[in-house]
Amino acid sequence: MHRDSNAKLTRREWLSASALASGALLFGLDKLELPQAAASIQDDPFRGGRQLGVVPFIGEGRGEMETLLGEGLDGRLYTELSALAPENPVVPAEKFYVRTRASKLLDDTKPWTIRVGGLVKQPVVLSLSDLRKSAKPAGLHLLECSGNARLGHFGLLSAADWAGAPLTEILDQVKLDSRAARILISGFDRYPVPSATSIPGASWIFTLDEIKSAKAFLATEMNGKPLSRDHGAPVRYFMPGWYGCTCIKWVDEISFVAEDIPATSQMREFAFRTHQQGVPQLAKDYRPAFIEQAAMPIRVEKWLVDGKIRYRVVGILWGGSRLINALEIRFNPDEDYVAVDHFQQSANDPWSFWWHAWTPKNPGAYLIRLRVKDPPVAARRLDSGYYVRSLEITEV
Repeated sequence: MHRDSNAKLTRREWLSASALASGALLFGLDKLELPQAAASIQDDPFRGGRQLGVVPFIGEGRGEMETLLGEGLDGRLYTELSALAPENPVVPAEKFYVRTRASKLLDDTKPWTIRVGGLVKQPVVLSLSDLRKSAKPAGLHLLECSGNARLGHFGLLSAADWAGAPLTEILDQVKLDSRAARILISGFDRYPVPSATSIPGASWIFTLDEIKSAKAFLATEMNGKPLSRDHGAPVRYFMPGWYGCTCIKWVDEISFVAEDIPATSQMREFAFRTHQQGVPQLAKDYRPAFIEQAAMPIRVEKWLVDGKIRYRVVGILWGGSRLINALEIRFNPDEDYVAVDHFQQSANDPWSFWWHAWTPKNPGAYLIRLRVKDPPVAARRLDSGYYVRSLEITEV
């Protein structure tokens, strides 16, 4: 299967595909053509069985899921990924992850404006009504916090249907100074109380080519409704395919800057988590903060089939810029990797679903790890075991 780099789906395409995929995955038909579907039902290892429950992952913390916790820079909401399914690939806005909550100092009662300035011939001030008039459907996009981790059940990861104003259309209206080389996106980021985990200064610096390539936009809607405060209302910058730390909330300024501009405090804070070499002091030395290819299980279902216990491992695949042909799984370091039973990647963004039938030999602890078999792709977190998940099997 071949698609363009950075393959993405519109909401219409995704819903059409997921409607087909949901039935395919349910009966194990996702690798087959439609005319063969009826015959392949006989090959479904769970056909006629009964799901007994879900085996929980262990060693991942005990925090509440899908509940707003903390304030300001320490505010969090973790998405419960185990509820995802091909027929429900979009995360509702109220369950979409939050890494930083809106400041109590943020005054959204006044008319919101974004100043476009810096190294330009004439600054421009954009009103919220201007942006809404320019807003267009942007399709389904995934967002992952670069600090997404096991202790939060990897819940700083979500996908939604977005709408907003394409940034290039806005930038094209501005006449530039000859020294303008990069674009600084900044958002309101002041808080009444210092953070225990982070520093204020929401901003990131991009090249125009990066913005064009990603088809970046100023988001005003999520899942058909205006953004909530905690998701960046009234305006959030969205850089598809990049980590969430680059997708600035509460955007109030866009500045054209020189080539030798220093990196922002946010760029320095997230340098390690966005796979930079050290902590570069200049913005030009930062690599694009791409979300590389990743995969992990999101639930392990326990089934009773023909009087025997069987397990179905269900997972997601996301990130990267190339569709992959082969995904492999193993259940402990002393085992060999095997091909995932039912896998077909439809897009790099938002995510694709897979599942694998598993019959463990003995009760005990298991570590589920995946890898990309073909083609070779950048997947540093996946290759390092970052998304390994543990569980305890008590019945076989």
